[in-house]
Formats: sequence, C-alpha cells, structure tokens
Amino acid sequence: MDKATVIGFVVAISCIVISILLGGSLLAFFDVPSLFIVFGGTIACLLTSYPMTEVKSLVKIIKNAFNEDSSTIKDTIDLLVSLSERARREGILAIEKALQEIDDDYLKGGLRLAVDGSEPDTIKDALEIELENIEIRHKNGQKILDTGGNMAPAYGMIGTLIGLVNMLQNMSDPAAIGPAMAVALLTTLYGAVLANVIFVPLNTKLAFRTEAEMLKKSLVIEGIIGIQGGDNPRMLRSKLETYLPPGERSKEE
Repeated sequence: MDKATVIGFVVAISCIVISILLGGSLLAFFDVPSLFIVFGGTIACLLTSYPMTEVKSLVKIIKNAFNEDSSTIKDTIDLLVSLSERARREGILAIEKALQEIDDDYLKGGLRLAVDGSEPDTIKDALEIELENIEIRHKNGQKILDTGGNMAPAYGMIGTLIGLVNMLQNMSDPAAIGPAMAVALLTTLYGAVLANVIFVPLNTKLAFRTEAEMLKKSLVIEGIIGIQGGDNPRMLRSKLETYLPPGERSKEE
C-alpha cells in the first residue's frame, strides 16, 4: 500500500469535510440532482470515449495508484549483480535455479531467454517490445483518468447552467429559487472535487509510476545483456548504478 497516496487522499477529503462542518452542515452540501449530473455525466462520457472493457478497468487502474512496488532500483541492481556473480562462478545455466525465487515476471522472462542461449540482440528486442506494450497499456489507463479529470468540471458547469436556467424560470416562486441555486453551485463543487481529488492526482501518480517502471525495466535489459555477456560484476554494478542519483551509488574503495 502506497502510504503517500492514502495520506494525500484522506487529508484532501478531511480538509473539505472540516471546512464544511466549520461553516454549516454536511447535509446542506448533499444534492441528488447535482450528483446525478456530475457523476452520471462523467461516467457516460467515459463510456462514449472508450470501449466498455477499458471503462470497466477503471477500478483496477485506481487501485494500482494505491499499490506500491516494494523493490527499488537499488534492490534490482543488487539482484542483477548477485546473479552476475553466480553466472561467472558457476556458468549461465546456474541462474535457472534462481528463477523460482524471482517475483518480477519481466526480469524472470529475460533471464530465461538468456539461460536458453538466445542471442543478445534477440533478448533485447523481445524485452524492448514488451516494454513498449507495457507503457502503452499504462498510458491507456492514464488517458481514462485524464478524460475524467477534464469532463467532471465540464459537467459541473453544465449542472450550473441548468440550475441557473431553472432559477431564472422560477423567480416568481421563492421556494423554487433555493433548490435551483443549490444545483447551480453544488454541481460545480462536485465536478471540481471529483477532478482534483480523484482523477487528476491519481493520473499524476500513475504517470510518475510509469516513468519509474520504464526506468527500472530499461535497467533490467542492460543487466541481463551484461550477465549473458559475462561482464565483470564490479563493472556491471558501475554501469547499472548510472540509473541511480549520484548520492545513492556505491562508494569507490
């Protein structure tokens, strides 16, 4: 679980709720027509924009933003160097025994190609194709969140216009002005909250995660090619640590 995402989400909701309670009642900010316009309209827009299968995956996409990869780039470097030392000491086939202990399917698949004796160019091409497809899948999910972030405020504005029209048509009836004004104002609020608490932050988090994952997988490609080529583990570590900030690299002895 990504604590930063959870904390950010809880703090954002808490700030909104506390602000409402300090000035009034939560019930005053609950309006069914406004919810219907914003949430229903946003979902309808997503269904119009994307295939049903992609929209159904929205829950899974949002869930991914709350998950955290426990292994860091430094952990991956340490693993690759360890495998390199084992391959130099016992031969490339010795790595096969370690495959069962590796959870990363991308790394495991590349190592299996190396153990099977595939050419370095073949391994690199296969892993780069898979990397491109992973990036495409991630960006498709981010596009859905981006669309939701754009459409929620737009439907909030639509609701505002509806509320204003209803209010202007019933200026002679004071009892009708309040509900119409509530729809006009609350739809804008709901659209802004939906976009800026859910869609936009989660889209930003997933975009950051995608870049980090692409970097790690590029490192994996370099590591596997180095292992198969019999690179010196010390030199391999030096090469792979270029993916780390200078402050996190091993100190030269």
